[in-house]
Amino acid sequence: MSESRRTFVLASRGSQLAQIQTNIALDSFQALYSNDSESAPKFSTSFMSTAGDKNQSQALFLLGGKALWTKELEVALLDKSVDMLVHSFKDVPTTLPDGCMIAGIMEREDPVDSLVVKKGKENEWKTLDDLPEGSVIGTSSVRRVAQLKRKYPGLKFIDVRGNLNTRLAKLDDPDGPYAAIILAKSGMVRLGKGDRLTSDLGPPTLYHAVSQGALAIEIRNDDKEALELCKRITHQDTAIKCVAERACLRVLEGGCSVPVGVATALRGDVLSITGCVTSLDGSRHVEHTLEEAVNGVGAAEDMGARLARKLIETGAKEILEEINRDRERRAAEAEAKEKV
Repeated sequence: MSESRRTFVLASRGSQLAQIQTNIALDSFQALYSNDSESAPKFSTSFMSTAGDKNQSQALFLLGGKALWTKELEVALLDKSVDMLVHSFKDVPTTLPDGCMIAGIMEREDPVDSLVVKKGKENEWKTLDDLPEGSVIGTSSVRRVAQLKRKYPGLKFIDVRGNLNTRLAKLDDPDGPYAAIILAKSGMVRLGKGDRLTSDLGPPTLYHAVSQGALAIEIRNDDKEALELCKRITHQDTAIKCVAERACLRVLEGGCSVPVGVATALRGDVLSITGCVTSLDGSRHVEHTLEEAVNGVGAAEDMGARLARKLIETGAKEILEEINRDRERRAAEAEAKEKV
């Protein structure tokens, strides 16, 4: 390495979970040089607040796409204040700014969503089926709401914002409305709060978000040294599955507030990917599965794109257009209220 003592600055959001995830990446990079410390590059961290962190009042559905969580970080990356961004991969837009690329994809935690019930109710409520009619479930994800309304029309779903600790505090508030909330299992495990998970909500009840559970490293696309480092910590099976999922979402033109769910499995070189799009009220649901051998991320990306086109042909287009109209209507209503 020509600049053997270069310091690489890893950056992410400032939340406790984001810092934990950044340190996971940091440890992985440092482990590459555990037996060769003299020639090892140095690594440091930097944390900042993003637009998504600053606006905790509006529903994600109305705020826009995933750039809420990444834009400020990418500005710092491109002006070379930092060298690598560590993301929850599910928060990364499927199209990146010019000059940026995803260079590393780390081994995925379980991508499933999980139910967490109010403290003191753990013995009474084990699953969504145990909750009384009219119980309030907290989640900021329209994907989760749309899918769960199909099977649980008697439950009420209310937006809940904030980092994981904030959401857990809102759930456990004796005067709060929530009987339970739904969270990504991976974040709770990384945060050391796996003991709060009540039960997993997997397919066919709930298909998870694209790339959920995986960590991605974003770099400048002309940074060859960073690219080589990221290649060395990439988990190939995770990369194949996540690239397929993201290609599906990219063709569907979905953002973080679009109810697109996925599930993937890789057995040997055979990739199975299921994608679904659900209307906001749960009344319409389009789902399709592809399964075939893939020889790398390029073939996986092609497979994900073909899955999206199949979904579009079988009804997803109409659902997504309806969702966009609904978002525009609600955004206009919110703007009108602010002017009053």
